[in-house]
Amino acid sequence: MTDPQLSKPEIDFPQGPAPTDLQIEDIVVGEGAEAQPGANVEVHYVGVEYDTGEEFDSSWNRGQTIEFPLQGLIAGWQEGIPGMRVGGRRKLTIPPALAYGEAGAGHRLSGKTLIFVIDLLGVS
Repeated sequence: MTDPQLSKPEIDFPQGPAPTDLQIEDIVVGEGAEAQPGANVEVHYVGVEYDTGEEFDSSWNRGQTIEFPLQGLIAGWQEGIPGMRVGGRRKLTIPPALAYGEAGAGHRLSGKTLIFVIDLLGVS
């Protein structure tokens, strides 16, 4: 098995209707420190739109990880990352209410269900 932190994840095009609740799926379970609510996290991630499969953001494309406090992120990340362990890779499918709000909320991703694959590299 390859180390998840060495390669950008591929996200398969989803089947069926978008879920209305946050979906959390561990692809790789890490063995390091556990992320707590409100922690600072260092991650690599890819985000795609559920309906189109179109990638809208990726730290991999910028060639560097990103570090930030969970409380500054969308609710889907605030709820979906705690409990994850360093070294893990997790897929979050996030409905609009836990992402950028319903359609017309003013963000280009408002009204969209989003899929993120996140590699947790560090917590503090």
